Amino acid sequence: MLAKKGSVPGFSAKKGSVPVFGMLRAMPANLDLSSVPDHAHAALARLGEDFAAACQAHELAPVELPAATARIWYLSDFVARTAIRKPQLFSDLLASGDLDRPYIDGEMTTRIHEAIRQCPNDVELSQSLRYWRHREMIRIAWRDLINPHPAEPTKNPKPAYAALSETLTDTTTLAEALIDSALEWLQKDLIGKHGHPRSHEGQVQQLLVLGMGKLGGRELNFSSDIDLIFTYPYSGQTDGERCLDNQQFFTRLGQRLIKALDEKTADGFVFRVDMRLRPFGDAGPLVMSFDAFEDYYETHGREWERYAMIKARAVAGDRAPAETLHAMLQPFVYRRYLDYGAFASLRDMKALINREAVRKGKEQDVKLGEIDILPDFAVQQLLEAYRFLRLTENRLQMWADQQTHALPSDPEGQARLACAMGFDSWSDFSHVLEKHMRHVHEQFQQVFAAPQRDIDAEETEQPEAQRDLTALWAGKLDAEKAKTVLKQLGVNETEEALNRINDLRESSTCRSLTATGRERLDKLMPLLLGVLNGLEHTDDTLMRLLKLVQTIARRSVYLSLLVENPLALSQLARLCDASPFIAEHLTRYPLLLDELLDPRSLYAPPDKQGLMEALREELIQVPRDDTEQIMDRLRLFKQVQVLKVAAADIMDVLPVMKVSDHLTWIAEVVLEQVLKVVMQQLIEKHGKPQCTVNGKTKTPGFAIVGYGKLGGLELGYGSDLDIVFLHDSEGENAVTDGEERPLENGDFFARLGQKILHFLGTFTPAGRLYEVDTRLRPSGASGLLVSSVKAFEEYQHHSAWTWEHQALVRARPVAGDLSIAEQFQGLRRGVLTKDREQPTLKTEVREMREKMWQELASRDPEWFDLKKDPGGIADIEFMVQYLVLAHSGQYPELCTYPDNIRILESLIDTGLLPKEDAVFLMDTYRMFRDRIHELSLQEQSARIPAGQWLEARERVQALWQQLMM
Repeated sequence: MLAKKGSVPGFSAKKGSVPVFGMLRAMPANLDLSSVPDHAHAALARLGEDFAAACQAHELAPVELPAATARIWYLSDFVARTAIRKPQLFSDLLASGDLDRPYIDGEMTTRIHEAIRQCPNDVELSQSLRYWRHREMIRIAWRDLINPHPAEPTKNPKPAYAALSETLTDTTTLAEALIDSALEWLQKDLIGKHGHPRSHEGQVQQLLVLGMGKLGGRELNFSSDIDLIFTYPYSGQTDGERCLDNQQFFTRLGQRLIKALDEKTADGFVFRVDMRLRPFGDAGPLVMSFDAFEDYYETHGREWERYAMIKARAVAGDRAPAETLHAMLQPFVYRRYLDYGAFASLRDMKALINREAVRKGKEQDVKLGEIDILPDFAVQQLLEAYRFLRLTENRLQMWADQQTHALPSDPEGQARLACAMGFDSWSDFSHVLEKHMRHVHEQFQQVFAAPQRDIDAEETEQPEAQRDLTALWAGKLDAEKAKTVLKQLGVNETEEALNRINDLRESSTCRSLTATGRERLDKLMPLLLGVLNGLEHTDDTLMRLLKLVQTIARRSVYLSLLVENPLALSQLARLCDASPFIAEHLTRYPLLLDELLDPRSLYAPPDKQGLMEALREELIQVPRDDTEQIMDRLRLFKQVQVLKVAAADIMDVLPVMKVSDHLTWIAEVVLEQVLKVVMQQLIEKHGKPQCTVNGKTKTPGFAIVGYGKLGGLELGYGSDLDIVFLHDSEGENAVTDGEERPLENGDFFARLGQKILHFLGTFTPAGRLYEVDTRLRPSGASGLLVSSVKAFEEYQHHSAWTWEHQALVRARPVAGDLSIAEQFQGLRRGVLTKDREQPTLKTEVREMREKMWQELASRDPEWFDLKKDPGGIADIEFMVQYLVLAHSGQYPELCTYPDNIRILESLIDTGLLPKEDAVFLMDTYRMFRDRIHELSLQEQSARIPAGQWLEARERVQALWQQLMM
């Protein structure tokens, strides 16, 4: 009897649900075959007969098979065979309604934990774990495979269909629930025999299970192995009569957990467990304490282990210590500075995978054609490819519950996979698959390999210009050809340049490089030579770059940074071309090379608020008592921020006034942080300063006052900091409140000042923060390092020289106690607004300036010193200071600001200086300072040829004569 299409012989043709009865002679189950190909009908009919026989053998009540059963069994032999072997499980699952809906959060985990806790012994534990594994895997496969258009999310409106995200999440959740519940049961059992494992301090210890790879990433495939690592916080021993060392206890626990999950019994297995990602792999201990774990990764950790740890996640056991472990491993996994050697390592790893795939005939492998790290980038094309490849991989594995990634080669398997993916034919499916794999490959090339395609290509495939540069660096060109190549790049002194290139190549530094380091250097140098083309100072820039390469050659991560990021290399060349100051800065502190990666950040230095936030982020992970690390971080912070200002200055992004503003803000933020750190350290040692004034106890404060360029918001590159320290301790009982080592407040603040100077001026491998000058304090170098506010005010009113009052014009609080800042501003105003005999004042100011001319002015008639010579910046500053001291009594607004430009604007408002003259002085002052900045970046002194700006200098001198004589 021939079966009609869409039915099986011996059944009614009813679609939907049909009862299956347990009978003496098994009747084949009625399956709706309309959704499967004709050639599969006979095989599915036999499966229906086998299922009916299994139901009869188990004396099951009637079961209704959903209409989708034939499709699911056609696409998953695993579901069909499990239903036949375990008809009660399959029947219960059908009756539960779980196939038609997604679980709510925690539902699966709660069910499994409650069931496993009730197991009375090891045997039932094993059976229960496998029961729940099979039940939920059938459910996961069913809900995934029931979707007729899995590759098209828009055609998936029904809640009965599981999206890829649900499938991956449910598979991961199932694995975690089974691991965690098994561990809980086994740990309780082992504690009953040996007691609780405890640390030496008595804390109860539990095993922590880390899930790696897809399990850790919450994207477990249908039939994936689970990669696990076992660890526990602290060493110690159990507290039972049959005492075990913690290492022994957790090793036994780990062994039992692996057996419970991995062992193949009559009921199958739970998950294949892979422990090879643990420290030292198969040769290492099964379990390690946190300390041993950290020591391994610090000492022995390899690149691939860094990548593996990115997805590590606590999946079972005591989760509380997991954050501590992740924090311990973070410096290993997430390097503070991006390791561009990782790009080369990833390329090498991918090339190895590709070669291995070809060797083993796995070109048609959806895993090896996929780069798991790439979907993390929010690129639509890659997201679509990732989803498609993951769906394909899952549906391959759902056929037989095997960990496979290979595409089928037989026509039947191909037809089945195409159907599972929603395609009418294998050719249609293959076309889309190839498109997605091509997109992934192209993106990999762009992200990891594109910058070096020419360099990495075979020599015959490289462009001619690139071949010449590669050969030049390798020493394979004759001298004349090499000089011609250099000449084409814009190099004038070709012989000198060639000698320096050869010297670098043959230097002991380069000859002693590792194979990896040499390979990276050989890739960098042709690129570096190539970026010379079009620069303004090609010869000088080449020398600067060669010096930098000599410095960083042994730190191949920096070579990789420049090799992998052509934009960074381009920025480096431009900045070194424009400024030997920057070139030297980068050579001395190669960590700054990272700043070249993002021009948006490089040429946009932050304002003061941004600087404060950046420094807070810089120091947030540094222990408060780690002075050395804090000092290094502060130095790096300053260098990074000064580099940004210099870069923006060179590219004319910032005007001169803004350059000084930014440099001044950097100093202020650093001073504030140094004061905070040092103050805290002293308070922890000696307690807080206290004093009693009029019967009330108060905590006196401390402040830093900036003078000169710092006070006037006119800092330049490399400027010293002129500062004065003040405190407001007074009255009685002026002693710190420390119990063990109290100090008198005067001694406390003196130590505070000394430690600040040490913090700022000490040289470390990261350089020095600032040179500091404190000679503007009362009585100069012979006076106390730190003065009280009252003593400072007394000195200024009764003992200070006129030049000290001049200096006070450009003074302001820059860090520390706000109350002292207000007191200082008040006393400054009081001093500056004093009545003065103008003839006497004029004479004293003029004589001081003339003394400076004699001692400091240039003696070379060919050059003009922009700062010190007559007609220069000092003349403008002295005129401004004289006018403030002479007229602030009548016009107190003159002492509102400490910077020359705003004071000159006030002189216009008060009518004390003609607007034309004041504007001229402002413009000239800016022009001179701008030129000084430029010369600083060229590492030249503040001198210009005597014939330059002659008219402006003569007019400054004329105004000096008019005002000061």
